[in-house]
Amino acid sequence: MIEREKILESIRVAAAQIAVTHDIDGNVAAIERGIDYAAREGADILLTPEGSLSGYTHEFDAARAEAALTFVRQRARAENIGLALGTCFVEANHACYNQVRFYNAEGAFLGFHSKTLTCGSMSDPQQGEINHYAVAPLSTFDLGDLRVGALICNDLWANPQCTPMPDPHLTHQLAQRNARVIFHAVNGGRSGGEWSEVAWRYHESNLRMRAQASGVWIVTVDSCHPTDLRCSSPSGVVNPQGDWVCQTASMGEQFFSFLIEA
Repeated sequence: MIEREKILESIRVAAAQIAVTHDIDGNVAAIERGIDYAAREGADILLTPEGSLSGYTHEFDAARAEAALTFVRQRARAENIGLALGTCFVEANHACYNQVRFYNAEGAFLGFHSKTLTCGSMSDPQQGEINHYAVAPLSTFDLGDLRVGALICNDLWANPQCTPMPDPHLTHQLAQRNARVIFHAVNGGRSGGEWSEVAWRYHESNLRMRAQASGVWIVTVDSCHPTDLRCSSPSGVVNPQGDWVCQTASMGEQFFSFLIEA
């Protein structure tokens, strides 16, 4: 476990467990509800699930997603709220990335984390999203005096059935770069069957173990689509001791906020 010398800064985080679909307009409306909630809570930053703006797909309308991003960014800036926004996005190099995009409360773009442990399929780890998304180097971001990082779904738990590369322990790498808080955007599959239950336990235990092992706070949120099934993993906040200090209901649209003293 990495030792921390002292508390640097407090930050109120908010997150939106929303139903992510391929309908960009519907996704924007859900993110707006998250922004409204974050504003009421006095939050500094809002985290949204993986692909929450564009939809979790490489086959999205890039121009429509860019226009939606401009709208959401302006909406958050008007409320003085930063964003850790999950979306797929086509960058200027024409490559498509599965990202968490960071904006500060003034709307300035701080950079993005791209999903690093992109997944293959359960039957063939070499086929799947690994063929559709580019990967950028691991980065950290400064929110005032607080250094943070981001991971996307499998980046944290490195499911060996889906990951055709060794686990690089990205949580620990971010901690070694002095990240105190890791924002974790999730959009996991679920069926309601036995293996969904196994996956939930695996995800939940990994969140706790990796937070404790690296001495970091983890703020995590999943998509709740479809809304009649439990999410693939818990949404909430895990402290550096590996304890849940905030956890929301596991089905349907939910929002939460928590004051972190990092």
